[in-house]
Amino acid sequence: MLLYQEDAELLFPERLIPRLRDLRGDAFRNLIDQLIDSAPNDPAVLGFSLMMVRMASCMTCTADSYRAMNGCTACAIKTISGYKGSDEELIQQWQQACDDVIAWQEHEVAVSA
Repeated sequence: MLLYQEDAELLFPERLIPRLRDLRGDAFRNLIDQLIDSAPNDPAVLGFSLMMVRMASCMTCTADSYRAMNGCTACAIKTISGYKGSDEELIQQWQQACDDVIAWQEHEVAVSA
């Protein structure tokens, strides 16, 4: 579902992952390269999207907010380029989000069984 702006979506869109590739160092670039070659439903891609939702505060973005009016692309670029930690710390956040996705998936499978 799109908001008022053509580039504004409700949550971080996976389609933006390649756009973030050159915003940081080699470790982050390698992660993005790995994600580009993965399926959209891969836990690594879902984990990256979850990490971005958390970092960019997508859950608090509204149609009339400054972030939404600028669009998801601008917000994602600002979020990643403005991150004060190292690439390694950013990758640790991604790994934690991947773990959270996998734990949720395992829980859902156990509940539905």
